[in-house]
Amino acid sequence: MRWLCALAFLALAPVGAGAQDAGAEPTTQTVLVLDTSRLFAESAYALQLREEVETLARDLNAENERIVAELVEEERSLTERRPTMTPEAFRAEAEAFDEKAQEIRNARDAKEIELEQARVNVRVRFTEEIRPIVGQMMVERGASVVLDSRTVFVTVRSADITDQAISRIDAALLAPAQDDPSEADD
Repeated sequence: MRWLCALAFLALAPVGAGAQDAGAEPTTQTVLVLDTSRLFAESAYALQLREEVETLARDLNAENERIVAELVEEERSLTERRPTMTPEAFRAEAEAFDEKAQEIRNARDAKEIELEQARVNVRVRFTEEIRPIVGQMMVERGASVVLDSRTVFVTVRSADITDQAISRIDAALLAPAQDDPSEADD
């Protein structure tokens, strides 16, 4: 375990004759860290991506509520008509209703799975799209690697590029806000 701490310390320590004094901000870091969780939580671009999926979720919930209301009404109608139906006719309609409800349930389950996959895909898409931006920041700072801060035991604050990455990602990838249609006539 000590060798792991020593290795982490060596990886994060300034190297060469240009080592910085304690407290001085180095101009380059060979290792940079990035808080990817914070990046995904605080980036307006990530919020925009997550909102797209949440819009799908709201639409799916509204559709589910509409379908449930229709099924409840259909079941109520069947129950009310039962006294006037023959047992065979009622059984046939009840079986058809049950089959229809099961098909709808299966389709709803499939859409829920698709929605969950879309939530996962948002994180994957975000990571793929920000990689070139973070890579450019790494090159600009003369670094050879960017590590997720969750895998770093100790670091200096100047090695953390999360705030700068959020700014750059939003500037590069965030879709411009829709103009207000009432202002278009001005």
